[in-house]
Amino acid sequence: MAVVDRPSARETKRLQTRERLMGAAIAEFKRAGMAESDVGAIVAAAGVAHGTFFFHFPTKEHVLLELEQREEERIAKQLARSRGSTHNLSSTLSEAVRLVMGLERRLGAVLFKDFLALHFSQTRPADESRKHPVIVEVAQEIEYAQSQGGVDPDVNPMNSAVFFLLGLYALLTTTHDWPGQAAMIDDYVTRTLRSIEAK
Repeated sequence: MAVVDRPSARETKRLQTRERLMGAAIAEFKRAGMAESDVGAIVAAAGVAHGTFFFHFPTKEHVLLELEQREEERIAKQLARSRGSTHNLSSTLSEAVRLVMGLERRLGAVLFKDFLALHFSQTRPADESRKHPVIVEVAQEIEYAQSQGGVDPDVNPMNSAVFFLLGLYALLTTTHDWPGQAAMIDDYVTRTLRSIEAK
């Protein structure tokens, strides 16, 4: 029988405190936006001392950075699962749209904009383990379609995945309350596919 290393009681308590702080911070960010959020309100909601916040997160941006990493990994896993063994580039791009729009709904308009602002910020906290799993999933599907002759051989799959997601993020943040947003995003997916398809 294999022995499973369990975290110590102290480590378990530390992780529980961190999760309470994350939850309280996200709720406060949804309410006020990150810049206007109050660390005092966050620690009060989490039931911890003021300094405990900074022990776990040096800045409020670090909370968003962790949220971003968690959400990217979650979306990438869902995207990979939906792709499965049946490859269809149009379906993959549509699923990416659905998952990102679901994130926007869960976070709310204010936090979603803060989330993306940090994503593209030149002053974002350093993160040495930075990966882009959603970009990688989309790029892999483009690369597969290319290997099957459906995407132009001159297309760079990674660049195309980046262009697609950047455009999607820009559309979502700038057309949030537009009545024609869904049709515009459908058109965006269609035009993205058309721009990379094999001639």
